[in-house]
This record gives sequence, structure tokens and C-alpha cells, in this order.
Amino acid sequence: MRQFIVRRTVYAIITLLILSLTIFLIVRLTGDPVTLLAEPGARAEDLDRVRTEWGLDRSLPVQYLSFLYNIATGELGNSFNYEMPVSQLYFQRLPNSLELALAASLISFLVGIPAGLISAVRVNTAWDNIGKIVALLGLAVPGFWLGLVLILVFSVWLGWLPTSGQGDWRNLIMPALALGWYFAASLLRLTRSSMLEVLRSEYIKLARLKGLPAVAVIAMHAFKNALIPVLTLAGINLVIMINAGVIIEVIFAWPGIGRLLYEGIFQRDFPLVQGIVLLAGIMIVAINLIIDILYAYIDPRIRLTK
Repeated sequence: MRQFIVRRTVYAIITLLILSLTIFLIVRLTGDPVTLLAEPGARAEDLDRVRTEWGLDRSLPVQYLSFLYNIATGELGNSFNYEMPVSQLYFQRLPNSLELALAASLISFLVGIPAGLISAVRVNTAWDNIGKIVALLGLAVPGFWLGLVLILVFSVWLGWLPTSGQGDWRNLIMPALALGWYFAASLLRLTRSSMLEVLRSEYIKLARLKGLPAVAVIAMHAFKNALIPVLTLAGINLVIMINAGVIIEVIFAWPGIGRLLYEGIFQRDFPLVQGIVLLAGIMIVAINLIIDILYAYIDPRIRLTK
């Protein structure tokens, strides 16, 4: 077991190193931020002074090593635009994104899991066909389009909900629906496929042969085992919602991490973009590592995998 944990931890560290290098290179291909940091009409010596002040005059390898050192010490640098530590900005916006992500996760749970369960139990029936249509629409309809339609209907035409901003529960409904719709469809498909696989297993057939009621077979035996991969996907989806709801947060002017990332990209704020994407990657890798370790405790066969 110890070797399995060490091996998975090494894989996680390698993944984070590759992610950090990728982020570091991509954000520098977007252009020179010095032209945005300096005043309009600045002279060449002024531009050089700004580069020296922010460490942009050093070579890329030196900048990358400094970037890794800052990560190791918990410092992600200061934002060019806000002139504040990136970590401070991130954790200021985190509660707002967490609020939106939890609401969207609740919607995806309430829609995806029951619909997937019904589709699997009533396979090849009208209920199953409705579930397939819902999943197809959820995966095919872009979230930003759904958000704009919600604004048009419930804000412009009906006047029931505010168009944007953060306030009470009414401000949360439309962005949560727009963000959670896609993830509800993915949970629906995974719940259906996982449930069908469990229902076709031998121990479920044996339980039915023993005369157990259908409700008991589904609720006590099949659903519990089918829910394991669903919960895994739900946990990863939550991290993605927290850090990558960029378009939805911009459309609804939601002051979260996604909107902060958009501002950083638009303003070529290297430290801000690097820090946000890296923190999101760390969260996803950490969750996957924890899930792998938990699975290894539950199923000893997983410990033997490479």
C-alpha cells in the first residue's frame, strides 16, 4: 500500500510540474504585458524599468525557476493589475465561486442522478428516451447560450429575476442553472451506464432469484454500488465549477474566480492567470490522488495497478 501511495504521489507531482510549465509558456505567448503596465507614450527606458521591476527582463528559464520557487514557498506573486498577492485575490473570490458551484452541483444532483436512475431501471422505454434527450440537450447546448436565454426570458420579458450581480437567492438561480445544466447531463449519462452495468451483474440476479422486492434490490444493492463512479465525477465537477465557470460568471457579472481569470487573461496579467490555473490544477490533482488512495483501501486489486 505504501508503494502505491508513493507511486501515485510521484505521478501527481510530475503532472503538476507539466501543468506549471504549460501555463508558464502559454501565458507568455499572449503578448508583452509591459505595454499595459506602463503609461501611454512611455519611453523605451521606462519600459525597461517596468520590466526590471516585475522581473520580466530575466530569461525564461530563470523566470520559470523563480515561479517554481514561489509556488514551493506558497507565494504566487503579485497581480500586475490589482497590485495584490495572487493568493489573496484568489481566496477573496473563492467563497463567491464556491456558492455558485454548490448551487450548480445541487441542481446537477437533483436532475442528473434521479433521471439516470429512472433511465436505467426503465431502459428502452419512454422514460429512457426522455432521459437520453435531456442528456443530449445538456451536452449539446452551450452554457453561455442557455444563460442568455434565461436572461431574456426571466429578466427581460418576465422581470422575475435580476440580470446580473451577486445579491440574494434570486441572483443565484439563473447562473446556477446555466452552469449546472451541462454537469447534470454528464451525471445522468454516467448514472445510467453505471446502473445498467450493476443491474446486469451476477449478484443482482442472485438477489432477484432469492425473491427480494425490486425496490430493495435497486435501493439497497444496485444503487449503492453504482453511485461510486458518480460521486467521483461529482467531486471533480465541483472543482471545475469553482475554477472554470468563466463564461457564466462573465455573463452574469458574478464576482468569482472565473471572472477574475477572464480579467487576468484580458489584461495579460501573467501572475494572476498562472496562479488561478495552477491552484485549479492542484485542487483537481489532489482530489484525484485522494480518490485513488481511497479506492485502493476499498479494493485491494487497485494497489497492484501500475
